Amino acid sequence: MEKKDLLSTPVVPIDIKAFDAGPILEAMGKTAFQARNLHRAAEIYLKMLQDDCAVILTLAGSLVSAGQGLIVHDLIRKGLVDVVVSTGANIVDQDFFEALGHRHYQGDPKADDEALRQLWIDRIYDTYIDEEELRHTDYTIAEIADGLEPRPYSSREFIWHMGRYLAERGLGEKSLVRAAYEEGVPIFVPAFSDSSAGFGLVYHQVKNPKAHVTIDSVADFRELTEIKLKAKTTGLVMLGGGVPKNFAQDIVVAAEVLGHRVEMHKYAIQITVADERDGGLSGSTLSEAQSWGKVDARLSQMVFAEATLAFPLLASYVWHRAPARAKRRYADLFRREVPA
Repeated sequence: MEKKDLLSTPVVPIDIKAFDAGPILEAMGKTAFQARNLHRAAEIYLKMLQDDCAVILTLAGSLVSAGQGLIVHDLIRKGLVDVVVSTGANIVDQDFFEALGHRHYQGDPKADDEALRQLWIDRIYDTYIDEEELRHTDYTIAEIADGLEPRPYSSREFIWHMGRYLAERGLGEKSLVRAAYEEGVPIFVPAFSDSSAGFGLVYHQVKNPKAHVTIDSVADFRELTEIKLKAKTTGLVMLGGGVPKNFAQDIVVAAEVLGHRVEMHKYAIQITVADERDGGLSGSTLSEAQSWGKVDARLSQMVFAEATLAFPLLASYVWHRAPARAKRRYADLFRREVPA
């Protein structure tokens, strides 16, 4: 098949505004196993929003490519997420990539990968991406870096500039990066170079060997800890595990190391298919995290389910029931990058 034939059926993002998952989740709450757990997780998320609580959403895995990005965008626009901690793939290779006008396409998990390689098509399980379009994303990251003052930046600050780039050009109307920029929601990517951002920044640094942008992951940790100190009460909504999960949990301990007395994350839910027995659950269940002083397990819920099945139901339930809530705009705590 030719490249145009393989890249012909775009992935269409799920729109949680178009349906109310309340009835099905409430029915599931009267059953058992992960169905009941998902209903309880939705109730805990709703309690976070009813409380004076900062909601931190963590994203791991390839979620935007799988049609979950519009959900995050809608949660941000409605003020139901205050902070995002993510892998670089979701933010750069997938959301920013789509904001530049590119698409993800439905594919075949049993495809001939050598044939795909010859066509410059990259595969994420049953999803295809045009490698040439990814290169455009890489070079756009380099272009943004070229226009900045040569110095260290937190990933949050650099992603702020990515959002600004989109907004100034009228790109990415449904992008979560642009929505976060406009709504004052900080996005942290602790492993920022592990994405197209890495390729773009390598290109930028090689072109500018004596004066260039660098990413300071310690600044990410410090800034997110500052948000914890400002917010006091916090809740976690975690999709998958990995660095985003651990990074968001660790800010409680970081605050204590700095000499502050803070409460553990009061609320926590995690949707995952990982197993704790081999250490694959990014280190711990939420109850185990309580032993580290990170999460108060009383209002926590593990949901062992694949995120593309569970997250749309959870988010729709909350979106249709959330109380009116002032947007916290934690990005405004860090004003250095905002022009006069």
